[in-house]
Amino acid sequence: MPANRPASAQSREQSIRLFDNPVLESLSHVHPIMPLLVWLPVAAWLLVRAVTVHGIGPVGLAGIGIAGLVTWTFAEYSLHRFLFHYPAKSRLGQRFVFLFHGVHHDTPQDKTRLVMPPVGAALILGVLWLLFSSVLPYPWAEPFTAFFLLGYLVYDYIHYATHHFPMRHPLLRFLKRYHMQHHFAAEGGRFGVSSPLWDWVFGTYHPPRGR
Repeated sequence: MPANRPASAQSREQSIRLFDNPVLESLSHVHPIMPLLVWLPVAAWLLVRAVTVHGIGPVGLAGIGIAGLVTWTFAEYSLHRFLFHYPAKSRLGQRFVFLFHGVHHDTPQDKTRLVMPPVGAALILGVLWLLFSSVLPYPWAEPFTAFFLLGYLVYDYIHYATHHFPMRHPLLRFLKRYHMQHHFAAEGGRFGVSSPLWDWVFGTYHPPRGR
């Protein structure tokens, strides 16, 4: 069973034990390089198939690429806002939300819980693949999914960098400040990580409370 929520005095860098079972606990920790090792080959394979098997040219790839990346930013925003910050009332629901995302807010500098475990990501991707392949005409679901995965990887490593690197370039510094304000100074807003686009569209780009 998951452990209780940690005390507020606990260091943000310290890792929280979530499960008494050592196997489940070990599965809840992920090395940051893991998503790249798992999902980049999948995206590359899908793109190679798009070109060599399905004969999709550069213009088609560019169009479906933009669609896949923009769709990822919407998924990133929607999952973060409506699932990871779901205001659960039941004890089971609150525990679910805490395991998925609340633990990150309690210890945002925990390096082993900044990316999603591959098993959980694979389950979500399986559902999304069924959706993409049923909505998009053949064979566009494959390159669309590839670019969607690339968007996810960009998000993962921007998220990691906002917590662990200084990010001195003006654009990256903006993204770091934007995400840190979600954690510490903009309650109920700033749900994007790789882009503030959908916060602007849906009015959740709230000003921070103070500096």
